[in-house]
Amino acid sequence: MRRPTGMRSERRWWAMAELAGSRRFGRINLEIRDDMPLWQQSLAFLAGVVAGLAVSVAILFASGVGLGALLNEFVVFIFTSPKNISAVLVQAGPLIIVGLSAGLAFKARFWNIGIEGQVIFGAVGATLVAIHDIGPPSLRLVTMALFAALGGMMWILLPAVLKLRLRINEIISTLLMNYIAFNFLLHLLYGPWQDPVSSFPHSEQFESFERLAPLGWQSLNASLLIAVVLVIFCFWFMVKSRFGFQLNFVHSNARMAQALGVRVAVLTLAAALLSGALSGLAGFAISAGIESRMTQSFFIGYGFSGILIAFLARNNPLGIVAVAILVATLMIAGQSLQVFYQIPFAMVQLIQAIIVICVAASEFFVRHRIRWVE
Repeated sequence: MRRPTGMRSERRWWAMAELAGSRRFGRINLEIRDDMPLWQQSLAFLAGVVAGLAVSVAILFASGVGLGALLNEFVVFIFTSPKNISAVLVQAGPLIIVGLSAGLAFKARFWNIGIEGQVIFGAVGATLVAIHDIGPPSLRLVTMALFAALGGMMWILLPAVLKLRLRINEIISTLLMNYIAFNFLLHLLYGPWQDPVSSFPHSEQFESFERLAPLGWQSLNASLLIAVVLVIFCFWFMVKSRFGFQLNFVHSNARMAQALGVRVAVLTLAAALLSGALSGLAGFAISAGIESRMTQSFFIGYGFSGILIAFLARNNPLGIVAVAILVATLMIAGQSLQVFYQIPFAMVQLIQAIIVICVAASEFFVRHRIRWVE
């Protein structure tokens, strides 16, 4: 469509363009997509990953790491070694759970930035059961998981009530509660829960029946199975159930949903509590599946990784699995680069950030269509 001449005609042209959901930048016409097939969205995501890797390879090559070494670290080292594949999957388990936690809260427009605090209190609940021998040994893991979920729910309850009753921004309240949780963790580990054997600031080691069982292949343990079960549950809950349908309505337009009789406050509170429970279970999966005890740094990075994973996956449970595996792969590859090539941690963070930015930028092409107008 040619751009007309004359002031009146030009105004009419711009009005029609706005109604059509498009913007004109010289000869480039930017249009908003109504929908995009899943396979095209997957291609856009993969293109973002490839672009991020290409930029990262250029930076590492300029830093003195050869192309052969990069191929070895990012392809051969990760995907041909059973030990490293299992390390990626072990790392991906808790990342999937925190991604589900963030995605569920974001669906209800509850911006849960306090995932790390809820992870901490999930581990506190699980460790409380282990230290005080609550419940029979045969049900110890189930009891630890239950207390972990309750710990996460307890830690998110106050921000949820403050938002719904007093309209206090949950971004601020959940973020500040991270610091309270961390200092409480330090109080426990330097005080009553300090390891009596080594006197180091971590809890005593869990008994064998208080640790998640190995799956019989490399270092995999039941934390991955917990993540898979939670993905199936969240997919049904967020996509197939009536609650999920109403949650999508609230996510699209909360005021309209409330005007039509949807109990927005109840949905928001339920989503927030479930998000806290998932974060608490992530704390249980890390402490009982990876660390075998509660340490003072076990939670670092999981909170903001969960937020990032949920954002890149657009709160879709199946997408969260794919993005979590990508983030876990970047973490394992980054550790290898630090150890074998003396790449500083800041460089590893830069590479991860570049890949994440490129993947996030691919979202632009999912939501918009670019046309060249003559």
